[in-house]
Amino acid sequence: MPRTIIKENDLIHSIEDALQFISYYHPVDFIKAVYQAYLKEESQAAKDAMKQILINSRMCFLGKRPVCQDTGIIVVFIDIGMDVTIGSNKNIEEIINEGVRRAYTNKDNPLRASIVDDPAGIRKNTKDNTPAVIHSRLVAGNKIDIKIAAKGGGSENKSNMEMLNPSDSIVDWVLKTVPKMGGGWCPPGILGIGIGGTAEKAALLAKESLMDSIDIDELRGKKNLNTIEKLRLEIMDGVNKLGIGAQGLGGLTTVLDIKIKDYPTHAASLPVVMIPNCAATRHTHFTLDGSGPVYQKPPKLEDYPIIEDSTVSSSVKKINVDSVTKEELNRLQPGDVVLLSGTIFTGRDAAHKRMLEILDSGKQLPVDLKGKLIYYVGPVNPVKNEAVGPAGPTTATRMDKYTARILSETGILGMIGKAERGDEAIEAIKKHKSIYFIAIGGAAYLVSKAIKKAEIVAFEDLGMEAIYKFEIEDMPVTVAVNSEGKSIHKIGPDIWKKNIAEKQVLTIK
Repeated sequence: MPRTIIKENDLIHSIEDALQFISYYHPVDFIKAVYQAYLKEESQAAKDAMKQILINSRMCFLGKRPVCQDTGIIVVFIDIGMDVTIGSNKNIEEIINEGVRRAYTNKDNPLRASIVDDPAGIRKNTKDNTPAVIHSRLVAGNKIDIKIAAKGGGSENKSNMEMLNPSDSIVDWVLKTVPKMGGGWCPPGILGIGIGGTAEKAALLAKESLMDSIDIDELRGKKNLNTIEKLRLEIMDGVNKLGIGAQGLGGLTTVLDIKIKDYPTHAASLPVVMIPNCAATRHTHFTLDGSGPVYQKPPKLEDYPIIEDSTVSSSVKKINVDSVTKEELNRLQPGDVVLLSGTIFTGRDAAHKRMLEILDSGKQLPVDLKGKLIYYVGPVNPVKNEAVGPAGPTTATRMDKYTARILSETGILGMIGKAERGDEAIEAIKKHKSIYFIAIGGAAYLVSKAIKKAEIVAFEDLGMEAIYKFEIEDMPVTVAVNSEGKSIHKIGPDIWKKNIAEKQVLTIK
């Protein structure tokens, strides 16, 4: 076999192109699966959520802007043929990270830098989303094969691992664990499961399984299924019967596919790792053979369904946050779809931590939040005539520990975020007659179009975690926790789990 020389810049340009590509093109198989789930969905809240995800995806296709403001931590699986020479004096990690750096600082489509160094200490942003998480292998051959993904933090944070006993049921563990994940991983999505090996091997298997295409429906008509194929179908059906639904709002579809990879393990062990992919699923696969860089082939626009213009149901309510009263907010119920207009402020983990430090010192906050809403978001930088780049919500539960004091000491009316709130935050919302809305995770570009003006008003040094002032017009949100402390994330899945069970009983009869 002839030896292949692959140039350093060919690898760099291929990485850069792939990361730009997956930032705004959803995989076609994923979009088709979401669309099929949308068509059959009976829960209006879940259907509205999937509608926004599909509209957002088509907008990103046309606008070449990220499908989600969280443009991910880069994960690379690279197989290097033993008959390959890389024409460089740099190591493979340096070359890959240069591709990541160029992709994330692209002036036409800058991507959000989310990676922080010194994770147990000062957590300083590296400014260019490096370093990537790289898994390399030497294999037979004279090519380099790369699978690359941009993995969102919200879904990654919902990863789970268990060292089961050999006699334990993997299905039972999954069905017990998924409800605890809530909506923070932005379903509908895909669950990657690694079984066997050792603890770290199972995690790698789970992550790599998420690089494969959606093909669960092909198994349903297949004869002579193997153990893993049977397990995929059993878990798929079991998880969807839980009724969690899109964004955790309750519905028929929670997962679009189950991916499983396994490996031989110790006789006394059964390690299992489950890692979800969210509604911003982003991955691609390419091979370098020495003939030059690889550039991704764009999908066809007709592969992306056209959804009616309205992003919300006909029962939508309109609220101006600059003039709304507590009494008006108190009338809202979980599941109500609202279009917000007016002035809101942003604030994530770092901003909340700093605000409490300022309050502890007896000083005034640099911005008056009284009577306003806080939006948990870290937006992408704008380009051209944008007020702000893609600006979807981050997981709200991370702010739960701050919620009681922020409500008590700043006088805010309420919050906007993603996914459920914990009991501590719900009690604070109920006590202060506040409210919590959710925006749809995976619809960041769509949400950004409702933001007409944006300016940093505090903590500029925090980068994407600074406090922004947004002027918004008809921003689509859903009431997740109302002033009475009723949560759609508790009510919705319970209702739909019961509905699905009843439908199954009727079908059997």
